[in-house]
Amino acid sequence: MKLPSLRIGNLIAEIPIVQGGMGVGISRSNLASAVANEGGIGVISGVQIGFNEPDFETDNKGANIRALQKEIKKARELSPKGIIGVNILTAMNNYKELVLAAVKEKIDLIICGAGLPVDLPELVKNSASKIIPIVSSGKAASVITRMWDKKYQYLPDALIVEGPHAGGHLGFSLEQLKSNPLPSLSDIVKDVLTAIKPFEEKYNKKIPVIAAGGIFDGNDIANFIKLGASGVQMGTRFVATRECDAHENYKEAYLKASKGDIQIIKSPVGMPGRAIRNEFIKALEETNQKVAKCYNCLKPCNPATTPYCISKALIQAVKGDVKNGLIFTGSNAYKLNKIISVKQLINELVSHAEVALT
Repeated sequence: MKLPSLRIGNLIAEIPIVQGGMGVGISRSNLASAVANEGGIGVISGVQIGFNEPDFETDNKGANIRALQKEIKKARELSPKGIIGVNILTAMNNYKELVLAAVKEKIDLIICGAGLPVDLPELVKNSASKIIPIVSSGKAASVITRMWDKKYQYLPDALIVEGPHAGGHLGFSLEQLKSNPLPSLSDIVKDVLTAIKPFEEKYNKKIPVIAAGGIFDGNDIANFIKLGASGVQMGTRFVATRECDAHENYKEAYLKASKGDIQIIKSPVGMPGRAIRNEFIKALEETNQKVAKCYNCLKPCNPATTPYCISKALIQAVKGDVKNGLIFTGSNAYKLNKIISVKQLINELVSHAEVALT
């Protein structure tokens, strides 16, 4: 059976795969455009995207806005017909400015997690940009949909439902992530589908649900399509591609990781996250790292009490210093054993998924 296309409003992705937005700098224009050219949805991460700009230290906000605009323009040049999105964290202090910059560049869609983007419909008003919140429960899906319905008479153009096996910051408590078994993404997707049904009926409009977090192969894709999801989001698999924007050392760290190397850490902003254990994490277990420079990037972060600067740690990793940087990853990175092209990866995923659907 042929994989169904993913329809988000008037946007139609022939391949129902959204490439996850990965910051800092892991998914920029090169990766996003490669995915879009293969019929999926390519996503640029807006998190501290200006780290290569000359004034990043002195004008962090300006550097990030400028860099986001550059990356969107470049992705458009590389994939003029593809679907390109951006991922912007609601918890970032420059969240609104980045959303407005993306809208100005006529971005196809904006994905927001790390909090509920209650004002997102207002920020994209009178634009064609689609808006997609990331949720981790049926309750969160219901809350954000009800808020938007009441205040803006607007439904999410899609919902990304992220489970506990995702990489980076996670929308679950430490207790939930230590539970055995972990919360099931399948159960969460079912809960979300149920939670949004009344809103779909009210507006006679389908809200596509995109399953994310730990999805690794074609069988996983097929399972969630059968469950009622309209598509999937994948991040970890796309790190191990030639087109990924990260340093080769970063990609190699994924290939070298064992299952035991992948662990839950506590982020400076208090949220749990999943990363590859390295010298940096080991050192943190011994002592905090003094924050020499605060970028004022995240709302809950206090440089006086934070154990380390997450921006610095992520930037060091993407630039290749995988010993002294933070390497976020999904739970299945240990299964990776080679770097391949985006085209090869998507062809493999699609062929295996279509066999599983028959």
